[in-house]
Amino acid sequence: MNIKYENSITPEESNALRVSVGWGEIEPAQAAKGFENTAFMVCARDDKKAVGMARVITDYGYVVYISDMIVMPEYQGKGIGKEIMLRVMAYINENIEQGQGKYIGLHASKGKEKFYEKFGLTSRPTDSLGSGMTMWISKT
Repeated sequence: MNIKYENSITPEESNALRVSVGWGEIEPAQAAKGFENTAFMVCARDDKKAVGMARVITDYGYVVYISDMIVMPEYQGKGIGKEIMLRVMAYINENIEQGQGKYIGLHASKGKEKFYEKFGLTSRPTDSLGSGMTMWISKT
């Protein structure tokens, strides 16, 4: 295993990662548009094969969202997800101005909450925070 980290991925590679964890594919032109509007991206590669990724989406004010955090199942438990998250969190921290803060949002896959708690994220619900909400809409 020879893992290297880059800052780009193709829609086809991203879809292969999505399928590997049971997520649906994103139409390639739509994925490419999303990547163009991504503030920061990390792609883990074993030689040339994409084996993990994450994206940072932001309003460039106070809201940051970590999206598409994926590591292929056969590569999980090898420190790749941890390295991706360390790079994502470093990017976020580097882009906070003195005296300001950022709200970081992320939807964890079921059973993966403990992984993200290691980076300071809080599982919801709590006594003061309700459950996260989500919805996927499409036009066919």
